[in-house]
Amino acid sequence: MVTKNTVCLWYDGAALDAARFYAETFPDSTVGAVLRAPGDYPDGKEGDVLTVEFTVAGIPCIGLNGGSQCKHNEAFSFQISTDDQAETDRLWNVIVGNGGQESACGWCKDKWGLNWQITPRALIEAIADPDRAAAKRAFEAMMTMGKIDIAAIEAARRG
Repeated sequence: MVTKNTVCLWYDGAALDAARFYAETFPDSTVGAVLRAPGDYPDGKEGDVLTVEFTVAGIPCIGLNGGSQCKHNEAFSFQISTDDQAETDRLWNVIVGNGGQESACGWCKDKWGLNWQITPRALIEAIADPDRAAAKRAFEAMMTMGKIDIAAIEAARRG
């Protein structure tokens, strides 16, 4: 990876599995170099996968198998913009359906604890509507949702 800035994500031994899942799930995502530990370390042995280079929707990342002491939380998430309900449903369902968890307002968590915002472009447009009453209605509708329902957002926006 030849980038100046790379997102480093901490895993408990599952960096390669996670990278493969992301590459299969998100367009413009790949798995790159896998570095195996040249010696034993606190949470692994020589030859174990230490780091994995990968991209998620064009964003360069490194998965570090650092052990169980650090956990993902909502302070970091990937926000994936979707173009329609079918794409929103597909991504949400793949993440949640493979050991993940639903959350609120378009957020979900994958089975490794990484948070995702599956965000339809229509939602962003609705809550940025110059008609503040329309934006408020769309926002209030979003606040009741797990997975975003674009038709319901657009109906709320219209009033």
